[in-house]
Amino acid sequence: MKNRIILFYLFGVILAGFTSCDSGRVFDQYREISDSEWHKDSLVVFKIPVNDTLKNHNLLLQIRNETKYKYSNLWLFIEIEQPGGEVLRDTFEIVLADPTGRWLGKGFGGLKTLQTIYRRDVYFPVSGEYTISLQHGMREEILTGIHDVGIRVENI
Repeated sequence: MKNRIILFYLFGVILAGFTSCDSGRVFDQYREISDSEWHKDSLVVFKIPVNDTLKNHNLLLQIRNETKYKYSNLWLFIEIEQPGGEVLRDTFEIVLADPTGRWLGKGFGGLKTLQTIYRRDVYFPVSGEYTISLQHGMREEILTGIHDVGIRVENI
């Protein structure tokens, strides 16, 4: 009985540790790329509700790529539309592998997950729903090997 109480207590402490580590997260979502084939004309769209216009945030891009992905990088065209219609357009490169070909993302088997900072210290000037659209900017019409694309917004 005493061992069960100790195990139950340890489980509670570990669970509390895992849940408290992500207190800065405001938004964290992935979109699956169907059959890991991302067509050049396909947009991956995220709707991000913003209520707090006083705090600054970090915007992170998250990529899950298969190890059969044949490039070491991924170019993205990014559009951020704020409430009221103002749009910011950008191009961003994510480096997925080092010069020796070793994947920088974490994970076992054939899938690697990489999280990279897109923008630091971002201020959202108005509250409401922001729309972030991602489109791959690689030369291929259909890009194979990208499994999921994600956006994360964190409080600073």
